Amino acid sequence: MDLAFIPSPSGSVWHLGPIPIRAYALALIAGIVAACWITEVRLRSRGAPKWAVLDIATWAVPFGIAGGRLYHVFTSPDAYFGADGDPWKIIAVWEGGLGIPGAILLGGVGVWFACRQLKLPFTMVADALAPGLPVAQAIGRLGNWFNQELYGKPLEAFWAVQIDPAHRVAGYSEYAAFHPTFLYEALWNLGVALLVWGADRKAKFGAGRAFAVYVALYGIGRFWIEGLRIDPAQTFAGLRLNQWMSVVVIVAAVIYLLRVRGTRQVFVLDGETRVPVAWDSGRAKAAGYAGGRLPKGSELTEPEVSEPVKAEPDEVAEDSKAGGPDGT
Repeated sequence: MDLAFIPSPSGSVWHLGPIPIRAYALALIAGIVAACWITEVRLRSRGAPKWAVLDIATWAVPFGIAGGRLYHVFTSPDAYFGADGDPWKIIAVWEGGLGIPGAILLGGVGVWFACRQLKLPFTMVADALAPGLPVAQAIGRLGNWFNQELYGKPLEAFWAVQIDPAHRVAGYSEYAAFHPTFLYEALWNLGVALLVWGADRKAKFGAGRAFAVYVALYGIGRFWIEGLRIDPAQTFAGLRLNQWMSVVVIVAAVIYLLRVRGTRQVFVLDGETRVPVAWDSGRAKAAGYAGGRLPKGSELTEPEVSEPVKAEPDEVAEDSKAGGPDGT
């Protein structure tokens, strides 16, 4: 009995006159927009200026795309420097091939530059970005479906994806359906986004810990999904390079979570100055905090709680130097 597999799109490029409209590019743009919207909402709840995310994205997006492309070329060099490779293809980002680890690493450098300009704590922005980034990755994986790329081993199941002969990996031309690893990763990333959002809402993470949770969870999913893929990649000791990278980021994220402590902070506007204040919904409400604005000359009052949080700006600055709360 024949199984009904998931079909692949018949095309990934449409033309608006002489202008090619590529599904991969549309998926990337949609993912970026979603991540920006989620991050903007979360930044505003922390008292950041309105639309700060646009200034951040101006730096982070080009840095991230460059980093993602460089990482892809480094981990899959044969297509560019092999016997039949074409080095000029390195700039053909629209054909697919962006490595998430490289995009996050170099994109983070772009975020750091933006934070320096906006005078916002880098870790606060990272925590605000933590749920939006996996949502962007999930949307971006739709581009892999249109390009018929980054699928896994042959599979005979109703959720397998059909791949046209022209897009099948060398050595697998006799197979018609494969593990839709891009779909696995998209679903995993959506789950990661929900878990990070829920955990951050409950625990009020600060000091970059929400981002560390995202990194650890993403690394776990990427490790096992990467093990199913059959696209050419560098290997070492029986594992693909991306699997080793997953191990590294998981260990680094867990160490960070175990060693770093920090109370979430919001930034309130006292006159013309944004003042970091340790997060406590009771204190913020009692002080008239709303959307990041604290009336000039007003002071935070103690709420009716058993253990009020101390949040003097001078103390916050001292804690930051000592490795404690750092403005997130």
